[in-house]
Amino acid sequence: MARPDKEAAVAELTEDFRTANATYLTEYRGLTVTSMKQLRRSLGADTKYAVVKNTLTKIAAKGAGVEISDDLLAGPSALAFVKGDPIDAARNLKNFQKENPLLIIKGGIYEGKLVTTAEIMKLADLESREVLLAKLAGAMKGSLAKAARVFDALRIKMEAGAPASAPVAEAAPSAEAVVEAAAPVAEATPEETPEVVAEVTEPVAVDAVAEVPVQDANTPETPAE
Repeated sequence: MARPDKEAAVAELTEDFRTANATYLTEYRGLTVTSMKQLRRSLGADTKYAVVKNTLTKIAAKGAGVEISDDLLAGPSALAFVKGDPIDAARNLKNFQKENPLLIIKGGIYEGKLVTTAEIMKLADLESREVLLAKLAGAMKGSLAKAARVFDALRIKMEAGAPASAPVAEAAPSAEAVVEAAAPVAEATPEETPEVVAEVTEPVAVDAVAEVPVQDANTPETPAE
């Protein structure tokens, strides 16, 4: 490979390492061209599957700040740069391997860390992001529906209690009536008191009293004529 082509290839691989959500290293030895095409189709458009020389892989990984052990670069290698969901890509690799045992999953890089073959298989057994989001949405929908029922029941209860409290409000005395009823009777002032006393204690005229004859108890009653 000419030097300019090599530099361009390394630059492209470096960018793939930097932008990939995960990178899985495989050994494709023994797979036919048709099988390789099937593998690419099964991985989907979000995963770039490319056969790369180990020397270029190591240089590009180092340029992207990723350390790859020499064990992973033994034998002919093909890299799966996952731009989509790493779990889906791991599951697709595992499913393809079941029907094509010649494909060897050697390890990879997930969330910036090296992962083994066993760890990739565990990722493949996890539920995909779409499934988890669907379950989360279903759980949230159920919680919102339950909350809506609670609020609706509370609203109905409050509306049912509103008419019963209305007559009480109407029968309650107004604030002005309460103040008037509680107000003390005004006491007579000192200036008014003498006039009232004068009216009560004024002596009755003697002439106005009718003279009533006093009859002795021993005097016999004179019969009326």
